[in-house]
Amino acid sequence: MALGTSRQILQHAREHGYAVCAFNVENMEMVQAVVGAAEETDSPVIIQTSANTVKYAHMDYYYGMVRAAMKHATVPVALHLDHGDGTELALKAIRAGYTSVMIDGSKQPFEENLRQTKAVVDLSRPVGVSVEAELGNVGGKLGDPDYGTDGYTKPDEAKEFVERTGVDSLAVAIGTAHGVYKGEPNLDLELLRTLRETVDVPLVLHGASGLSEQDVQNCIRHGISKVNYATELRIAFTEAVKNYFTIESDFIDPKKFTGYAREKVMDVAIEKMRTCGSHGQAATFLRSRG
Repeated sequence: MALGTSRQILQHAREHGYAVCAFNVENMEMVQAVVGAAEETDSPVIIQTSANTVKYAHMDYYYGMVRAAMKHATVPVALHLDHGDGTELALKAIRAGYTSVMIDGSKQPFEENLRQTKAVVDLSRPVGVSVEAELGNVGGKLGDPDYGTDGYTKPDEAKEFVERTGVDSLAVAIGTAHGVYKGEPNLDLELLRTLRETVDVPLVLHGASGLSEQDVQNCIRHGISKVNYATELRIAFTEAVKNYFTIESDFIDPKKFTGYAREKVMDVAIEKMRTCGSHGQAATFLRSRG
C-alpha cells in the first residue's frame, strides 16, 4: 500500500469521532512495532520522526524503513515530520518522501508563527503534502524547561491562524506537556470544545505520554483527532532492552534484545490505538476512499 497523507486520515477521524495515534519512532524495530500494531487492530496510523531524530539518521533511512513496512501493509499510514523548525527542514522531508510535515513556530510571536507556517503550506500544498502547525505553547520540550509559559491557545487567534495559513491540522495548548509529567495535568476541556467549534481543521494533542486513558478519551470527545506519543514508546523500548539483560546473559546477537523490545513497543501501540478508538477504522477509511 502507498503512504497516505495525514490530511485524509485525520479528516476521517474528525468526522467519525475517534483519534489517530501518531507515534514517534527511533529505529527499524519501532517502525515494525507500530505498523504491526496497526495491522493487529485495523487502525489508521501516523509514523513520526522528530527534528532531533533526523539529526541522528538521515530522513532517507526512516522513509526507507517505513516504505519497506508498507509493501505488505493493509492499513493507511502517513509519514510525518514532527516539530520541524522551518522551511528548509520541511523541504528536506518532502524530498525524502514524507507525506506530512509539522512546522512549529509556536515560540515565535503570532505573526511570525503565521508567516513561517504559511511559507511551509505554500511549498507543501502543490505536492500534496499535509501541514500541521502549533499555536499556543505546549510545555516541556527537551532542553527548554520553561517552554509553555505564555499560555493556552486562544480561539480567536486559532480561527485567524487557520484561515490565513490554510494549515491542515493544528496542535493546541490546553494544559498538556511534552515528556514525563511531574504532577497532575490540568486540562482545559471547555477550551478544547470551543476550539473544536471555532476552527474547521482537525486538532492535535501533543504531550499525551503519561496522560490517563480517561484524560485522552475526554480530549477526543471534546475535539482531538490526532494524539502524539513519543516518550512512552521510548521508555517501553529502553526498559525492555535493560530487562532483557537481566533475563539472558549468554548471547551475542543484538536481534535478541531488539526483537524483545519490539514486542513491548507493539503492546504499547496496540493499547494506545484502543484508547484512541482507532481500532477497526482502517477498513472504514478505505471504504470511504472508494
